[in-house]
Formats: sequence, C-alpha cells, structure tokens
Amino acid sequence: MKRPLLEVRELSKSYDGKYNAVNKLSFDLQKNEFLVLLGLSGCGKSTLLRCINRLVEPNEGQIFFEGNEILSLKGQALKDYRKQVGMIFQQFNLVKNLTVLTNVLTGRLGYHRLGSPFSAEEIDFAYQNLDRVGLKDQAKKQVKHLSGGQQQRVAIARTMMQKPKLILADEPVASLDPATADSIMQYLAEINNEGITVICSLHFLSLVRRYGDRVLALKDGIKIFEGMPEQIDREWFKEIYGEEAVEI
Repeated sequence: MKRPLLEVRELSKSYDGKYNAVNKLSFDLQKNEFLVLLGLSGCGKSTLLRCINRLVEPNEGQIFFEGNEILSLKGQALKDYRKQVGMIFQQFNLVKNLTVLTNVLTGRLGYHRLGSPFSAEEIDFAYQNLDRVGLKDQAKKQVKHLSGGQQQRVAIARTMMQKPKLILADEPVASLDPATADSIMQYLAEINNEGITVICSLHFLSLVRRYGDRVLALKDGIKIFEGMPEQIDREWFKEIYGEEAVEI
C-alpha cells in the first residue's frame, strides 16, 4: 500500500495551556482524496488546518507530508513546503483595493525574490486560472467590486497559481448563499478530480454527501467520527452537532 500524502499523529494544540483546541488527533490522508472536516464552530477544524500549513505551531504530535516530517522545517525548507499547500479562507483574504489579476498573481509570491516582477508565463497562467473560474473578463476590476462568490473564485484561482499538491479549504462557503456555495464546491471538486488532494471544512451535510470521499468529525478537539459521508445517519448527526441540532 502506498504511503499516505499526509499523516497526522497524536496532534495537540492549546492556546491557553489548559484547553486543547486539537486533542491527540491522528488520521491519514491519501493522495487525490477529498476529506471533509465536520463539527461545530470551535471544535478544532480551523486549528487543525492551520497546524497543517504551519500558520499555527502545535504543542505535541507529528505531521508527515509525502513521508517527510514538517513541524521541524525552517527557512527555505518551510517555504518550499508551503508552496505545495494552498489555503482557501472563509473570508477570502484578498487585498480588496488591488485588481483581480494582481490578487491571483500573489499566489506566485512564494516562488519570487522580494520585488522581482512576474513573468509573462505567470501572467498567462493567471489568466488561465481566472478563465477556469469564469472571471477572466473581470481581471482588471478591483476585488472590492466583486460579489462574495466571485471573491472566493478569485481566491481559488490564486491558490491554483501555487500548483499545490494539497488544498486546505477553511469553511470556504460559510458566508455564501446555498447556490453560490454549491458552485464553489463544484470548482473544488473539479480541482480534486485533476489530482489535487483537498481537505475542506463544511457545515452542510448535503454538500458533504455530494462532494466528500471521507469525513472526519471533531468535537472539542477530539475525533469522534471517521468514515464515509453516507454513514452519517440521524444518530451520528446528533452526536456531532448536539441533540437540539436540525439538519438543513
């Protein structure tokens, strides 16, 4: 059996030294898999993703990417690792006063020395990525003039500029209406079908069942479920979200 793309072993993270936002979490992620993270807000999903891309440093545990331990990486080695891991945020994290094209090109900054210009090939690649999310005609428009769904598509195009092997999507559709959310998920599914592995945190089970290969559910930083989307029945839904929760 091939070694997983990502291995998380006994990972823990506490921000205050008392409560663990992630608590001794272990799981494997296979190449080309679409893994969905489920759980209430504050259950540890965002902290886990930020540990994986080293935006947050865990207190304990290990993370292996393509067999290499990544928590000890520093300097150029850490930069090289981060090039391979794209991040998509709930609030888009775009520079609103810059153009769509410039925001997309920032996805190449990890490949540049400070102040060095973007090449013609990179600009062409940016237009290709905008075209794939249906925004090529918006390239020269400032991001602040776009809708929320359009801004998230810009963020996807920016992430694709890295040519990542793994995409971490942190509740990428939480602030979008249902129809727009589904269209964003379709883009992520297409990217996944092209061979890029995805970890995506979601709340709506309808999207989980439609797009996820496997589900990891967290509660108070602890893994309480790992399995297929169709295994999440009414009882598991109540366990993950609480007895009073109602599926939408």
